[in-house]
Parts: sequence; C-alpha cells; structure tokens
Amino acid sequence: MTDSLLLPFQFPFMQNAFWIALIVAPPCALLSCFLVLKGWALMGDAVSHAILPGIVLAYMAGVPLLIGAFVAGLGSALLTGWIADNSRIKRDTVMGVVFSSMFASGVVLITAFPTDIHLDHILFGNMLGVGQGDLITAAAIAGPVTLILALKWRDLMLHAFDPAQAQVSGLRTRLLHYGLLAVLALTIVATLSSVGLVLAIGLLIAPGAIAFLVTRSFGAMLVTATAVCLLAMLTGIYLSFFLDSAPGPTIILILTTIFLVTFLRRVLQARNA
Repeated sequence: MTDSLLLPFQFPFMQNAFWIALIVAPPCALLSCFLVLKGWALMGDAVSHAILPGIVLAYMAGVPLLIGAFVAGLGSALLTGWIADNSRIKRDTVMGVVFSSMFASGVVLITAFPTDIHLDHILFGNMLGVGQGDLITAAAIAGPVTLILALKWRDLMLHAFDPAQAQVSGLRTRLLHYGLLAVLALTIVATLSSVGLVLAIGLLIAPGAIAFLVTRSFGAMLVTATAVCLLAMLTGIYLSFFLDSAPGPTIILILTTIFLVTFLRRVLQARNA
C-alpha cells in the first residue's frame, strides 16, 4: 500500500513536475492577490493569450521563445493602456480588441508558417514533459519575481487600493504600474512550459480569490494564497498520476473546488450571522 502511494515520486518526469510546481506556485499566488485587488483578472487572461504571436515570431527569428513571449505580452499591455488613455473607449473594451487580435495573429502564423511548435503544449502546457532546462529557466524568472513582490508588496498594495494616495505619499506610481505589468508578463512566461497559456489564468486568479474570501489582512492574504496554490498544484500532480489525467487541468479543477467550497462556506456564515 505504501509503495503504491509513493509510486509517483519514483519517476523522473513526475519529480520534475513536482519541482516546477514548487517553483511557479509562489509568484503566481502572490501576483494573483494583486490582480484580484486591482480588478486585473481580465488583464491576466488577456496577456496570457497575447504572447502567442511573440512565441511564433521568436521561433522564426531564431531567438529564445521566452524573449518573444515577454515582449509580445508586455507590448500588448502597454498598447492597451496607451489606446485607453487616448480615447473614450473603456479599458476592458480595448483589451478585448487588442488581445483577441494578438491571439488570432498567433494562430494564423502557426498555420501559415509550419514550425516545430506544438500549439497544444503552448495553450495547455506539458508539465510531464518538463526538463532540467525548463526548471532552470522557470527558477531564473520565478525567483526574482517572487523577491520583487515580497519586498514591494506594501507599495503595490497602496497603489492598488488608492493610486492617488500612493502618489501623494511619494511613490513612483507609474513605475509600480508598469512594473506590475512586466511582472505579470514574466510570470506567465515562467508558467509557459508547465500549465500553458489557457490554464495560467487559473493560477493567476484563483489563489488570490480564495485567500480574499478567508482573510482580513493583505499580508495574511499573500500567505494564504501561496499555501493554497502550492497545495493545489502538488495535489493535482499527485492525483493526475493515479487518475491518468493531465496535471494542468487537474490543478485548475482542484482550485475551482476549493474556491466553491470557500464561497459556499462564506455564504452560509453570512446567513447564520
């Protein structure tokens, strides 16, 4: 019985999957708190889809795919902000136009120019195919991102709650705004090899949403989100081995279940109060 329970830890591809979870969970969880706080859920979804053409163009140019992904994601976010600031169109409408067109461009490029890129792996990840190079790349991105968010969380929190007060307090609000966009793009790039573009949005929203329901302070929210994300990722990978399912979707389903249970518990407590 014990040998069966420990079986997933005996395979190198499963070990790599657990390692990538430990690497990408902290930055995703921390960032999700800020996205929930600022109401940037759509921004996270949009940026994750916008990096597709950057990946294809980087492949065609012979440069690292992660560079193309980062440039496309950050560039699209900046373009969205510029159009919204210089027109009467609301930001969410601009995001819908810009990021859907970017994703469509990526699909067209993959179809028109045959490459070795597997669209399924980009969209949904390939956690069981993660290699040592992927682990090193993810750690090189996730480490600094986690450090930045951990050190600057108070400044980012004030900027998220009250940008005007943050500016009066002497904070460089534009740097915080665009820095958070850059961190968002980098985090999505870090998760590219594991959960892919489509499922990355779950990691970037669900942990923060769950923590928001069960905590009363932002510091506690950051810690809770990180714990929830780690638990969901490690459990999802472990269960996927026995269920013969893909780890990425299994992780997202676990996060969704935790959110629903937490939400229903909150509703029942409110009714009984």
